[in-house]
Amino acid sequence: MARGKADKKNNGANLGFEANLWRAADALRSNMDAAEYKHVVLGLIFLKYISDAFEEQHIKLEGEKAQGADPEDPDEYRAVNIFWVPKEARWSHLKGSAKQPAIGKSIDDAMLAIERDNPSLKGVLPKDYAHPRLDKQRLGQLIDLIGDIGLGDKENRSKDILGRVYEYFLSQFAGAEGKKGGQFYTPRCVVRLLVEMLSPYKGRVYDPCCGSGGMFVQSEKFIEEHGGKIGDISIYGQESNHTTWRLAKMNLAIRGIDSNLGKEHADSFHRDLHPDLKADYVIANPPFNDSDWRGELLKDDKRWQYGTPPSSNANFAWVQHFIHHLAPTGLAGFVLANGSMSSNQSGEGEIRKNIIEADLVDCMVALPGQLFYSTQIPVCLWFISRDKKNGSFRDRRGQTLFIDARKMGTLIDRVHRELTDDDIRRIADTYHAWRLPESARAGHKAGRNAGAIHESPLPTYGDISGFCKSATLDDIRHHNHILTPGRYVGAVEVEDDSEPFEEKMSRLTAELKKQMEEGAKLDKQIWQNLKEIGHGI
Repeated sequence: MARGKADKKNNGANLGFEANLWRAADALRSNMDAAEYKHVVLGLIFLKYISDAFEEQHIKLEGEKAQGADPEDPDEYRAVNIFWVPKEARWSHLKGSAKQPAIGKSIDDAMLAIERDNPSLKGVLPKDYAHPRLDKQRLGQLIDLIGDIGLGDKENRSKDILGRVYEYFLSQFAGAEGKKGGQFYTPRCVVRLLVEMLSPYKGRVYDPCCGSGGMFVQSEKFIEEHGGKIGDISIYGQESNHTTWRLAKMNLAIRGIDSNLGKEHADSFHRDLHPDLKADYVIANPPFNDSDWRGELLKDDKRWQYGTPPSSNANFAWVQHFIHHLAPTGLAGFVLANGSMSSNQSGEGEIRKNIIEADLVDCMVALPGQLFYSTQIPVCLWFISRDKKNGSFRDRRGQTLFIDARKMGTLIDRVHRELTDDDIRRIADTYHAWRLPESARAGHKAGRNAGAIHESPLPTYGDISGFCKSATLDDIRHHNHILTPGRYVGAVEVEDDSEPFEEKMSRLTAELKKQMEEGAKLDKQIWQNLKEIGHGI
């Protein structure tokens, strides 16, 4: 998220207004828990957005009455993909009541009316504004604050002002809630890296633990930024937490992204809402090392093709769930705890071995620490390919790419790190250069083939000590089917040092002596200057 100074109107024309808005909104939180306040604020932001879009269309239709337009006909709005907002839910009505003691009930009624008239939002919007614990004076102030920002009119939709505010607030709430909040939010840089590497241009995109929907948003942004058509992908998702599922539904609705997240929240292991789906891309960040997934109830599940995962850890249940839902030429990219690369506990090593021997592991990336709000556990990225001789890429059968990115990233505060654009570009380009044939690399440009984030052709792939290595299946067998990139990429290369020891010591001693002599001269000059101005001893 870019930073900068907001303009006087705070309308989002300049980058950085999100931070100012967050500070103002957070100041109104008082003693309210961040997990509850999240839904208060994001619900109002959503309401302001759809009301802005509605009002703009309403004004347009008012001007077209002579041609037969009806500003109070819901179909006039649905026809242009704008939510119908009944009178009692329009922002102008709520702002006029912001200082009234019953403002909480007015907002709840507005949310109910919007859900009633827009079936796709049924059961999605928060409706707890009348609760006694919510200070109604502060609620009125929050309405005034959000009311000053244009979110849903055409100009601000083109700038994705609402998307920026929503995404920024999600990340801030994840930080405020700590481990609990991080469960629904995958850091944007990690999502971008997954999407840039997978390059989901066309087909079915699936995330069975979709959180607040960030993977889908970035997939659509990727297509848009690289010259594709948004409608070229179909989105399927699932989320087990009800409040997080609602966040995802709102997050996608505000961007007009058509998706199938199911009619309600549900656990992907025990109630798969897309049992017959075969996705072209799976992209996910499942809960790390989940020991409460009730695996003992699924011992003979058909998804466990490579071995029954232990009930004490869901990591390899997720991996096999992803593989089960891949199309014959499908690709998967997902986040897992580093332990998944080397663990031999409870049969996990045998499952990993079977997946490797099936030649499904395309690429492994070790990430730097401190990327996540929810955990300090080191994490990695897995990339699975159902068919390594898929005609879209070169024949990679019997090969796996290892990338060690642990030294990358920049600290943004004392405890959090982000991958920079250059980091993401380097990792993604390495993967694309490795899997593309030479002819495609030469003509590869952003927005067309495999989707790197620059405008120049990709270089020819080559192993780089300490960073990347293309390993064979035999190499992996030699390492007992452990997938930790550090085992394969080796140490960082150092310059060749053929200078004899005696000559090197003589040279270094002479350089040190010279530095000491220069230092003594400088000290003498400083003391002389001090004496001249009367500060000598």
